Amino acid sequence: MAIPVMRTSSWIKVRNSPIHGRGVFAAKRIPKGTRVIEYLGDRISHAEADQRYEDHNPNDNHTFLFIVDKKVVIDAGVGGNAARFINHSCDGNCESVIEDRRVFIETTRVVQKGEELGYDYEIGREKDDPPNVDEIFACRCGSPKCRGTMLWPAKDPRKKKAVAKKKATPVKSTKGKPTKGKATKGKPSKSKSGKSKSTKGKSRAGAGRSRR
Repeated sequence: MAIPVMRTSSWIKVRNSPIHGRGVFAAKRIPKGTRVIEYLGDRISHAEADQRYEDHNPNDNHTFLFIVDKKVVIDAGVGGNAARFINHSCDGNCESVIEDRRVFIETTRVVQKGEELGYDYEIGREKDDPPNVDEIFACRCGSPKCRGTMLWPAKDPRKKKAVAKKKATPVKSTKGKPTKGKATKGKPSKSKSGKSKSTKGKSRAGAGRSRR
């Protein structure tokens, strides 16, 4: 039996958020495990999403795109509902659940009346991310468990690789023999140009918010 479309919900209200822009708040006490609302919008392919937002400012972290799978993206900026206003939280009270290629937002604990709803966007990192990507996608959820970024993994793996490579770089000693140690001083390290592709989020195998 098909699941009815959950375009609206009596559980929630949309109003200004102290975290960012508009947010979604509990209109009444919501029990744990409640399916609150469905994430709706224009269902398009990754290629169409790329084309639609090819001029998207790479320094803008605002997104209403949600990756369902490798073929489908939901653009809540077109025909979307209140679910698109649920903000990111590193320690959210909700989670996104996919069922029959549809996305639903469910509570992971009891949410008290007036409390803002949030879930972890887990926006995937890209190999060509600009150096300031963590600043662009900085998190301001205010949770004690806040990792400081909406991106996942929390730490940029490129930095770890760079450190490991630096430690393993052989340098000449005073005797002329290569030894492992610190790299020679004064040599600038190469970095990416900071250009951002329009295919952000496409490489993620699983579902989650995209940042085209």
